[in-house]
Amino acid sequence: MSRTRTRTLSLSSLALAGALALSACGGGNGGEESEAELGTEDNPVVLGVVGASEPYWQTYEDAVEAEGIQVEIQDFTEYTQPNPALSEGELDMNQFQHIQYLADYNVAADDDLEVIGSTAIYPLGLYSSKHGSVEEIPDGGKVIVPNDTVNQARGLLVLQSAGLVKLADGGNAASTLEDVIEEESKVTVSALDAAAIPNSLPDVDGAIINNDFLNNAGLTGDDVLFQDDPSDPDAFPYINIFATQAEDADNETLKKMVEIYQTNEDVQAGVQESAGGTAELVQTPVEELQASLDETEEAIRNASE
Repeated sequence: MSRTRTRTLSLSSLALAGALALSACGGGNGGEESEAELGTEDNPVVLGVVGASEPYWQTYEDAVEAEGIQVEIQDFTEYTQPNPALSEGELDMNQFQHIQYLADYNVAADDDLEVIGSTAIYPLGLYSSKHGSVEEIPDGGKVIVPNDTVNQARGLLVLQSAGLVKLADGGNAASTLEDVIEEESKVTVSALDAAAIPNSLPDVDGAIINNDFLNNAGLTGDDVLFQDDPSDPDAFPYINIFATQAEDADNETLKKMVEIYQTNEDVQAGVQESAGGTAELVQTPVEELQASLDETEEAIRNASE
């Protein structure tokens, strides 16, 4: 059985890859692909993820290949990369985002990527290496949130719920740093790429850290100072998903790969360990996921009019 064939793509290499014809590479159904059936040695499924170094991805690849499906896992360094790569046909499927993030991407890029399965929902939390509680964070303290549109808005809502900031009009899924009412907020907030936040945690009073990067900061879910509630119905758009091109949404090989992720006990245990015990693993019907995606996209479009 092969070992995980991961490769990290920088922004520059991604741009170069987009300029090349990848039809001979065996991956990506969006371009001119090999006639070989998807998931074979000649045409492995190319799956894009963020954080392929997590051990459960090797466990997942082994489980997939045990079912006779060949897969190549491509690792990306930033959240902004896997969706364009999927759209350009460099990937067959990706798994790194929640519904809200995909909706924001589809609207902004005028794209139609679809949901093919659910993975888990993770609370988004506030962490600190200097303070043991929200109350210990001082007036005028510095807090970092992710700089991508969706996670920044969600992070600001977490800070507001924690009593650290006040957002204009109560905040929403489109809130930005400009919505922070400074004179009514306890802390000052800045934004940084989500992957870079763990290394900056010692320099600030607190930070919103995505579960993907908790291990990088030496943290687990037990270290959280405050987090949102994944069981809240309003959190449904934050269910993490597998996504693919619309034309591949019914592909049986891809659907089988989703099923393996959802049902393999070793994979699920690995996901939970990677998340520091914070993941709420879900098997939500695709129809409900896609309906949520459609509704969220419509809400985003209406908000921009």
